[in-house]
Amino acid sequence: AEAVSQADKIRAGAEALAVLDVSAALALLSESEAWCRPIVDASLAFAISGGRHPVVEQSLRRSGEGPFVANDCDLSPEGNAKNGAIWLLTGPNMGGKSTFLRQNALIAILAQTGSFVPAASAHIGVVDRLFSRVGASDDLARGRSTFMVEMVETAAILNQAGERALVILDEIGRGTATFDGLSIAWAAVEYLHEKNRCRAIFATHFHEMTALASKLARLHNVTMRVKEWEGDVVFLHEVGKGAADRSYGVQVARLAGLPEAVVGRAREVLHQLEAGEVSGKANRLVDDLPLFSVAVKREAPRQVKDDALGAALGAINPDEMTPREALEALYRLKGMAGK
Repeated sequence: AEAVSQADKIRAGAEALAVLDVSAALALLSESEAWCRPIVDASLAFAISGGRHPVVEQSLRRSGEGPFVANDCDLSPEGNAKNGAIWLLTGPNMGGKSTFLRQNALIAILAQTGSFVPAASAHIGVVDRLFSRVGASDDLARGRSTFMVEMVETAAILNQAGERALVILDEIGRGTATFDGLSIAWAAVEYLHEKNRCRAIFATHFHEMTALASKLARLHNVTMRVKEWEGDVVFLHEVGKGAADRSYGVQVARLAGLPEAVVGRAREVLHQLEAGEVSGKANRLVDDLPLFSVAVKREAPRQVKDDALGAALGAINPDEMTPREALEALYRLKGMAGK
């Protein structure tokens, strides 16, 4: 009974302790992870320099997979423009598009909670609503397919987003036929630009959409950079200006462990489709490339060469080297690479 009579004071004390706990935790995290103090004002700016995803960064560090690659994002109005920009983000699967979308949304949320943010610098005009359409899921209980759920959520965004909103959209239209999906994604970007007039990042594999940049003044093409090396693809996880011309889906499938026969067959089909030799007719494709003919083919074994550079690199333990030893090792590796 005595505790009940003091319920209001106990609740107030608990709330105060919660605020103190969260504030202390954020302060400790900001100090240990080199987060910066963001500028939050009434403008429509959204300028992030060296932004990082805090969860993915910690995961990479714990697994020893290397440092997180920081990226910039600038959706601020340009020149005399009254509204923020839209970035059309293209790039390969596994290139880091979804991570880039999420990290900028997280930075906006953290900044407006009063926290420091995982970036070198950040200037964010107040975001009144944050809309996200990322990932794929169905709703079996309500009889909704993955594509239907995607369309319902996209409709909510297009009907509610205003100029102060921040919108992140990931591969709208992928759940249906190619031309249907492309048409929907194309129209959605135009609507975001002309009607919603919000700051947005729109990730897509429909490379045809990059042509919109010449039509829509506030739309800019950016891409996740990659390097091709001996038939494989190396993900750099860097965002740069420009547009991707390929999704590297076959290379990603090979990395995932698909049988070499399937990968080889996929390359043959892709080559004919890109060459326009079958004009999209499935029956001709089947006739030209019998499905099971690939079973009797064997991919030529790759020549195994003496990788002295790789062996020398693998023998180095950077944690046990002095700065001078590291520099000498770098010059030695450079000399080996030039041979």
